[in-house]
Amino acid sequence: MKRERAELSKLDARENPPGVLRTTLSYNEQSLLCHFLLRHGARIPLHHHEAVQHGYVLRGRVRFLLKDGPGFEAAAGSSYVFDRNQEHGAEALEESEVLDFFTPMRTEYADN
Repeated sequence: MKRERAELSKLDARENPPGVLRTTLSYNEQSLLCHFLLRHGARIPLHHHEAVQHGYVLRGRVRFLLKDGPGFEAAAGSSYVFDRNQEHGAEALEESEVLDFFTPMRTEYADN
């Protein structure tokens, strides 16, 4: 399972949950890179996964929610990391774009 190169404009986004559009970019068996477009007000419920998640906000503002902590706000130019199985969620405070890098790769995201 591998996609060595990708162009965002040539790939289809998947919407789930409502208002959250994910486009999976490049990936291999060890890691995966995704672009997320979050519509203003879109929410990602608290969840966790085996992969470590590094992210970077390209534009907009997002409030990240943590099960075991106060959460934080990230604006364009901010980066973050969620450890393996760390419960987290998000709410778009305005329309936002985020790049997320997962390791190990999330096979359920290799779908576009």
